[in-house]
Amino acid sequence: MKSRKTILFALLTVLLVLLFLADLTFGSIRIPLSETINVFFGKSTNNIYSEILLNFRLPKAITAILAGAALSVAGLMMQTLFRNPLADPYILGVSSGASLGVAIVMMAAAALPVAFISSGWGLVVAAIIGAALVLLLVVGVSYKVQNSVSLLIVGIMFGTIASSLVSVLQYFSNPDAIKLFIMWNMGSLSAVTWEYLQILLPVILAGLLLAFMLTKRLNGLLLGENYARGLGIPITQTRILIVTATGILAGSVTAFTGPIAFVGVAIPHIARGLFRSAKHQYLMPASIVLGASLILICDIISQIPTHTLPINTISALFGAPVIIWIIMKRK
Repeated sequence: MKSRKTILFALLTVLLVLLFLADLTFGSIRIPLSETINVFFGKSTNNIYSEILLNFRLPKAITAILAGAALSVAGLMMQTLFRNPLADPYILGVSSGASLGVAIVMMAAAALPVAFISSGWGLVVAAIIGAALVLLLVVGVSYKVQNSVSLLIVGIMFGTIASSLVSVLQYFSNPDAIKLFIMWNMGSLSAVTWEYLQILLPVILAGLLLAFMLTKRLNGLLLGENYARGLGIPITQTRILIVTATGILAGSVTAFTGPIAFVGVAIPHIARGLFRSAKHQYLMPASIVLGASLILICDIISQIPTHTLPINTISALFGAPVIIWIIMKRK
């Protein structure tokens, strides 16, 4: 069984590498794979290709991997925490909370230090706080609302409230700030530069490290809180750590790429199906590789038309059918 999982994970890793190279190759200007490899080894004589690859496509592809990994692991932890197969940062309003945090920073830019905003830290901090606050509210409601469908409705309502507050902020903001926020809200990987990656990479790695440290506790929660208590797992502390990790992962991604839908709900189910396991020591690495691969696929597809499509549009086409399948399967 372990050998099967090892082989499967190796194959998925190879697929991820191939998709990474494909994402570097395809675009408005197609760059031959051989030229792409030459650029990385410093053997390319084409300065235009080098400029496109190193300053535009490479940071975008790395961002796609980070975003897919972070959102997938966040979705996996939320599904375990709420014991709900449809839990996801986007569906439960966590991404909307992150969007509200970003909107507050963008709309209140005049009242904040310019360096704090332009560095990217302002967006990250605001998005993480917004995501964590909404998630804490959902966790609080989950004690009273045991029905999974009702909990999803509550999460959607929290997301609606956050979106309404964003609309109020837009009403009182200047046109330039509104335009900036609307463009951000469409979702894009290409806006992340090397400077922003210096923030995004360590933040997401910290969130993933915290998530991996919680694998045993998450396995205990699968069998219920009473069973987890019997194993000596501190439930309240575990919830706080899960909320923190999820807020870091979902918030930081949303801060730089905008909301990306349905990745967090779809990938954990695909990982469970492929690896035939509910253990998080298998599901987390699988979700990272699968989530990164999915966002790379979405990015490649989004560049096929003449104009680049919002990444959120493509991810919804993959994720929405998975949600429909889950609901039909439960019936």
